[in-house]
Amino acid sequence: MVEGSGIRAPEDWTRTEQDLWTAYRRGVVQDLRTGIPERDDPATDRPWGPERTVRAEVIATLLLDGPPAEPGRVACVKLSGARISGQLNLSGGQVTPYVELHDCHFDQQILLPECQFTTLRMVHCSIPRLEAARLTTTGDLHLPQCSVEGGIRLTDAHIGTDLLLNQLTVGRDRHGRAIAADGLSVAQDVEAELMHATGEISLRSARIGGRLSLRGSLLHNPYGRYALNAARVTVEHTLYLSAGWIATGSDIGGTPPAGVRTRNFSCTGAVRLDDGRFGNAVIITRARFRLTGNQQLSLRRIQTPELRFTLGQPPTGTVSLAGARVGNLTDTRQSWPESGGLDLAGFSYTTLSPAGAFPMRDRIAWLAAATPEYSPEPYEHLASALRAGGEDSEAREVLLAKQRRRREVLPPAGRVWGYLQDITVGYGYRPGRAALWMAVLWAVGTAFFTLHAPPALNPGEAPHWSAPLYALDLLLPVIDLGQDSAWNPSGGAQWAATALVLLGWILATTVAAGASRLLRRG
Repeated sequence: MVEGSGIRAPEDWTRTEQDLWTAYRRGVVQDLRTGIPERDDPATDRPWGPERTVRAEVIATLLLDGPPAEPGRVACVKLSGARISGQLNLSGGQVTPYVELHDCHFDQQILLPECQFTTLRMVHCSIPRLEAARLTTTGDLHLPQCSVEGGIRLTDAHIGTDLLLNQLTVGRDRHGRAIAADGLSVAQDVEAELMHATGEISLRSARIGGRLSLRGSLLHNPYGRYALNAARVTVEHTLYLSAGWIATGSDIGGTPPAGVRTRNFSCTGAVRLDDGRFGNAVIITRARFRLTGNQQLSLRRIQTPELRFTLGQPPTGTVSLAGARVGNLTDTRQSWPESGGLDLAGFSYTTLSPAGAFPMRDRIAWLAAATPEYSPEPYEHLASALRAGGEDSEAREVLLAKQRRRREVLPPAGRVWGYLQDITVGYGYRPGRAALWMAVLWAVGTAFFTLHAPPALNPGEAPHWSAPLYALDLLLPVIDLGQDSAWNPSGGAQWAATALVLLGWILATTVAAGASRLLRRG
């Protein structure tokens, strides 16, 4: 029996449990760890013994109906290195005391549905399963370094500040989900760095007030379609699917110190971020995606001021950005899959800033890979982004490539006319070609008519003969230099004159078509 200010622990509690009663009232830690790592590992199969065992009902009693704190103290449950026997069931309860458990082994799943906490912190604990649908906390929920074999359920939970899952190892439940957190609401950050999850992580319609970080995490779901299903997620700051740095302890966020080891983000299974809203950026860098069959890295209709997509190697499956709206796009050539593995239908971005060399021929090939069937929008969005960055000449190259792709789907007559525009003036995006062709034809006409001068139509009224002026008058439509109507070619000269007139009209027509296209800004 343990006394304190006249308040006694229940007599049927063990000595260890009575010591926990006293530690609770004093607000201090009851540490049952031995100092031997093998024996203190919460996943160990070694016997724990009664001196290190606390019944779950004892913890429930302290949390739901515990004794008052000693004068000048704050009551709380701080327990380390214990085996929790039985099932900890706090369903629907209101827990006021602060709770912190370290290196504890739970025999059975923890039941916290519709429970209310201030702060719940479990560090490096072994838990068969955590059932916490509609859980509410005014402070944090921390589960760093924990092992949860049967999955975690946080559906419609409300976390008042941060959700910390760093270095968590979590398996799947009977539905194949490692973390079921649809409708989750977190006021600040969700840190899930260096996590190892087997099964689906479901964050559909979740709302996160800060950042969502999965830096350095390993997601693996061989049992279903999605490894990460976060459709309609709202993240007020930034989503990180990138490398994380390896450190001791649970505080691994932020910028890594110089010289520390890092681990890339890795995902085996589809990723779905469709209709997501990200207030600052989506960072997908130093990440690897292994997709099979019809699995996709799907970012359909996301909205974000910045998308950074810089992978060391392209995903093995399809990347879809259909309907996505992005401010600045930062990417590398190595990030994107080859033809047939990219969907950019309706994808729009304002500016473009490649990370490293991304030659224009490769960028145009990137568009071709995204459009097995001709679609003008991807070309127009790219040209617009290049213009916004002051790259007008490259924007014209993209629009010229668009016209060449369009030509492939035209009927024969349209293709012939397209080839003619391409050869002569590059569809109006290379107007210098028209002047070159005009100069060549003028030189050829001048040389021909120097050797085959036609007779005058009216000898007494004819101007002084000039082969260069005569050839130029034939080539220039509409403009009359007074030469064409003064001479009367015949035979081969007549055919040559007719050819120059026709070629002049063709050049003028293609130049006019190109000028009109330029005026419409592509």
